[in-house]
Amino acid sequence: MTYLMGIDLGTSSLKVLVATTDGRVLVSVSEAYSFDTPFNGYAEQNPEIWWIACRNCIRKALSQISTPASSIRSIGFSGQMHGLVTLDASHQVIRPAILHCDGRSVEQVESIKSKLGRDFIAEQILNPVYTGFLLPSLLWIRDREPSHYEKIRYCLLPKDYLRFRLTGEVRSDYSDASATLAYDIRNNCWSDAVLSALGIDPSIFPECVALDEPAGVVSRSAADDTGLFPGTLVVAGGADQVMQSIGNGVSDTATATINIGTSGQVCFQSDHVICNPRLNTNTFCGFEPGRWITMGAIMSAGLSFKWITKVLGASDYRTFDEEIDRVRPGSGGLLFQPYLNGERTPHVNPNLSAAFLGLNLNTGRPEMARAVLEGVTYALNECIDACRSLGLSADRYVASGGGSQSPVWLQIQADIFGVPLQVAKIQEQAAIGAAIAAGVGASVFADIEEGCKSLVFYQDTVYYPDSRRHAQYKEYYSLYKEAYSAGGEVLQKITELGRSRPDAWDETR
Repeated sequence: MTYLMGIDLGTSSLKVLVATTDGRVLVSVSEAYSFDTPFNGYAEQNPEIWWIACRNCIRKALSQISTPASSIRSIGFSGQMHGLVTLDASHQVIRPAILHCDGRSVEQVESIKSKLGRDFIAEQILNPVYTGFLLPSLLWIRDREPSHYEKIRYCLLPKDYLRFRLTGEVRSDYSDASATLAYDIRNNCWSDAVLSALGIDPSIFPECVALDEPAGVVSRSAADDTGLFPGTLVVAGGADQVMQSIGNGVSDTATATINIGTSGQVCFQSDHVICNPRLNTNTFCGFEPGRWITMGAIMSAGLSFKWITKVLGASDYRTFDEEIDRVRPGSGGLLFQPYLNGERTPHVNPNLSAAFLGLNLNTGRPEMARAVLEGVTYALNECIDACRSLGLSADRYVASGGGSQSPVWLQIQADIFGVPLQVAKIQEQAAIGAAIAAGVGASVFADIEEGCKSLVFYQDTVYYPDSRRHAQYKEYYSLYKEAYSAGGEVLQKITELGRSRPDAWDETR
């Protein structure tokens, strides 16, 4: 029997999954962690935390399967996108990784826009310049931490650092590299034009390969750390949205995915490059040459629900789901704008904060919680609208991520989106996508499509929209968009005031 391992490096946890080539998941283990926020708007993680979690999860997974480590044919990766890991010439981490949800690089974003110009950005970069992406984070280090910048020999994305720890090889893949803002998506290479204009040495960026191509083997030292068999093949892996699409069985342009993880994404496949002059969606390289993904993304999806459960002291999610389900659509006239850490699609504004609108004396715990679920779903609906405005469409929608584990939230999504939703049987879609890529790299599968047919199956339940609830939600959705139009500037001013001079309070005491 052939076994494949998929490793998914997320923002809040790392997962390791071992599957057979006929679609059976033998084991899936995870380890949670958190990111640091030393100042309002900052989001950092020590890459060593990822490696410790990876090592622990691999050992635990191997201990739970009744087969030697040598039976693992190949290993693949999926990773959180956009983050920046900096290494020196000795391959040592220079500073904590700056994550995708980080908002510190506002000045650097404006500098990039000024130097490159909107037309070049729209036509060549194909993406809005936004905080938390690798390129502005790198410029922030150059501007604010020059002593750290001088030491940089390698710039890696998060999952590439883990693969380096496993193999000793410094590489990346096309899908993840294309989400840095430093990549030429049309020509599939690092962008000389961008790096030259910004005065960045291109040699600090790694060689890129396809996500299912071999990118090294497990080193002896990593084998000692993890329990893996030395010499086990490791493929490049890819950006989590691409890998998650694969893990949801999406290998065609007729299916879209809607993901609610820490952040949230709506992802459409295309066989041509999508250029958006409004620059409020993202276009990245897909799982093979000639395939691209276009997505709308929000910053605080599952993060919003995690936040409200913490605030309200809810720990039993099943009971909480039952409470929420008893609340009528619209949450008693309560709207939630989920801008806990700025927003991407469609507003492209890191300087926003979240808000409740419509609080009243009858508002209780379940109403606030349901409003959060609805608010996140309204935000994702804006992503769908933005993608459809570019001519993208889908005949089938697959829901995934933590939000797909709640039947209540799935029905809310179907009712607001107005489309039926399918859900894959295996919840760890990004890790399954990584395992499929591993299988292709090891020639177990001929291609990604064959891997999807072998490993991805769907739940029997399909979530269909209720026409009456959909009509109600259309009214609330219209008000949700109107609320931003009327109050977005106020939210930005509040955010900027809250982020200014973190030490000012101490000076007045």
